[in-house]
Amino acid sequence: MNNPHDIILKPIVTERSMMQAEEKKYTFQVSKDANKYQIKDSIEKIFDVKVEKVSVMNIQGKIKRMGRNQGRTASWKKAIIKLKPESKEIKLFENV
Repeated sequence: MNNPHDIILKPIVTERSMMQAEEKKYTFQVSKDANKYQIKDSIEKIFDVKVEKVSVMNIQGKIKRMGRNQGRTASWKKAIIKLKPESKEIKLFENV
């Protein structure tokens, strides 16, 4: 996993994440086997910002039913990135 784009999969755009973006906190879906140090390095390389803190959550898949068949959605990992006050903002979240 040397490529930063293999670690940071996609941004999460919800009402809550947009409110946190005003506080320089950004939410991303990340690779399940990435740790906080890899996530921090990837964000700094991709967006050219300075990261202060990384919070990571493992989201369990939900049970779903289709008639009598039962299955489970995929589990994934979410990271909330807090930037340093002197750092610039991430352009991805500005116009949303």
